[in-house]
Amino acid sequence: MSKELEKEIIAAIKTIFDPEIPVDIYELGLIYDVKIDENNNVFVNMTLTSPNCPEAESIPLQVKERIESMAVINNCTVDIVFDPPWDKDMMSEEAKLELGFL
Repeated sequence: MSKELEKEIIAAIKTIFDPEIPVDIYELGLIYDVKIDENNNVFVNMTLTSPNCPEAESIPLQVKERIESMAVINNCTVDIVFDPPWDKDMMSEEAKLELGFL
């Protein structure tokens, strides 16, 4: 079940967009890791495009709220990390195409 649940969580994350870039945060490469424990608690490691990102508070809160709105999830913890630092090479091919990098 956890692989299926992980797919559902990623689908929920893909509904969150960086307000300055017309691509969802998953395709931008901002989500580094999603873990689910045996009690359906979710732990997300993510970054931001910059430590000075004006959305530094709202994007992680959206991730937490979106995941916790799923009926089977008990709790979600979102940790912001800057190691490794984000760069455009972390974007998916889809994001690079959308933004004209390909």
